[in-house]
Amino acid sequence: MAAVSPDTLPLLESLEGLLVGGKRLRPAFAYWGFQAAGGEDSAEVLRACASLEFLQACALIHDDVMDASDTRRGKPAIHKQFEALHNTNSWNGSAKLFGEGSAILVGDLALSWADEMLLTSGLSNDQLLRAKTIYDIMRTELMSGQYLDLLEQVRGGITHERAETVIRFKSAKYTIERPLHLGAAIAGANPELNQVLSDYGLALGEAFQLRDDLLGVFGDSSVTGKPAGDDLREGKQTMLIAFANTHANVEDKKYLSENLGDPDLSSETITKLQDILVSCGAQDFVE
Repeated sequence: MAAVSPDTLPLLESLEGLLVGGKRLRPAFAYWGFQAAGGEDSAEVLRACASLEFLQACALIHDDVMDASDTRRGKPAIHKQFEALHNTNSWNGSAKLFGEGSAILVGDLALSWADEMLLTSGLSNDQLLRAKTIYDIMRTELMSGQYLDLLEQVRGGITHERAETVIRFKSAKYTIERPLHLGAAIAGANPELNQVLSDYGLALGEAFQLRDDLLGVFGDSSVTGKPAGDDLREGKQTMLIAFANTHANVEDKKYLSENLGDPDLSSETITKLQDILVSCGAQDFVE
């Protein structure tokens, strides 16, 4: 990138900073899918599996822009980093728009490098064709699930069934099921194994997202790296909200509807919303 212009280096540096952290779940599940199908370790396979971390970086960066999240893993989100860069240099125009636009480009760059890393991993043509088929499906499902998540925030009134659909396509398939399938495809897995991986991966992936939803409302900010109650400020239509829509009393439903999605929620209001989700049984249900 320096060959293009030294001015592009902040794009690279911000992406590097994001990639330092994280759990590496998707590469790990791709690797274990490969192992489950009887594959033998190689540097080529590890590189192919690792490419999924760039895809995850793209998803996180774009998600933070869509949700207007200030932080990611305890540090300023990418768009906030570029907003600060604009302000520090007293550049012309909107710092907010510059930050968001730059972050979108960093996410696009990560997506491009995910493709490049997979395609240049050194897999055989047959392995690459099988892996790319799953990879393309995974990306389409991820983008579709992300859109449904956005749609639910503006539509409101989420139901149990709609919440399940968002969970499945935004998180469960993308985080666990499809990475397992991708690794297994590289090893030449049969349909029977893929079904076993789906049964395992979807259940675990849904549990993972439900736990994340609980942390988004009740989590400790020192652990999650996000402000307490962040999902309430963002108006996330999660399974917690779907349950409350059905089981909370009329007064609590009204309070929830009036305050969910307000970015300026006070700590007192967040506590009240948390109490509603506890008292109506939503927290216990999701647990």
